[in-house]
Amino acid sequence: MSDDIRTDFWKALEHSPFLMVHLVGDHAHSVPMTAQLDKHANHAFWFYTVRDNRLARGGAAMAQFAGKGHDLFACISGTLREESNPEVIDRYWSNAVEAWYDGGRNDPRLLMLRLDLGEAEIWTADVGVKGMFKLMTGRHITPQETGKHAQVAL
Repeated sequence: MSDDIRTDFWKALEHSPFLMVHLVGDHAHSVPMTAQLDKHANHAFWFYTVRDNRLARGGAAMAQFAGKGHDLFACISGTLREESNPEVIDRYWSNAVEAWYDGGRNDPRLLMLRLDLGEAEIWTADVGVKGMFKLMTGRHITPQETGKHAQVAL
C-alpha cells in the first residue's frame, strides 16, 4: 500500500503543487509556497522566495498538502536549505516565477530553497459507493471505508 499511496501523492502534488510550509519550533504561521517539482528527483522539491521570508533561515520544516479535489492530504517533514546551484535555479525559472521578482532572475532578494524530504503521513479520501450510501443514510462508516492512510519515507 505505501508504494501506491506514495505514487498517488506525487500525482496529486503534480496537479496542484501548493503547500503550506513552516519551520519546526517556530511559532510563526505557515507560509503558502509553490513547489517546483522534478519527476527524477523525488527526494526534494524547491521553492522560490525572497531573502526576508520567514522560511529563509532554513532548518527542520513541515509542509501540509491538500490535493486539488480534497481526496488526498499529506503532512511532510524535511529540511529546508538554500539552493545555490545556478543550474537548478535556472532549470525551474519561468515567466510565472519572474512575475514575482522586480529584478527577474538577477533580483538581489531572490532565494531558492530546497526541501530535502524526510517522511510523510498521507491520507486518501475515497469512500466509494458503499461508503457514500452509508454517509447519506447516517449509517456507521469505518475508517477502512474512507480511504487509505500510511506513513512513508519520501
